[in-house]
Amino acid sequence: MRSRYVAFVLNEVAYLRETWHPSSRPARLTLPRDRRWTGLDVLATSGGGIFDVEGTVEFAAHYRTGGRDGAQAERSRFVREDGRWFYVAAV
Repeated sequence: MRSRYVAFVLNEVAYLRETWHPSSRPARLTLPRDRRWTGLDVLATSGGGIFDVEGTVEFAAHYRTGGRDGAQAERSRFVREDGRWFYVAAV
């Protein structure tokens, strides 16, 4: 989760697509150029341990755009395949 947040901060679209599960990965991904990410709060997690194949992360990602502060709040589902975690979708 944190690595994907950093990818949003750095506008690393390729990394975001690589860590998005193929079953839900969008054909294209365009990030807003005027959005500046300012912080990440991980609010809750479930699963995601060393022996788990699924996990969820509830978070609030804070940003500033157009002179206004905002936040994207989400509960995200992840799955592990071949030792790698992939974002699936908001749940």
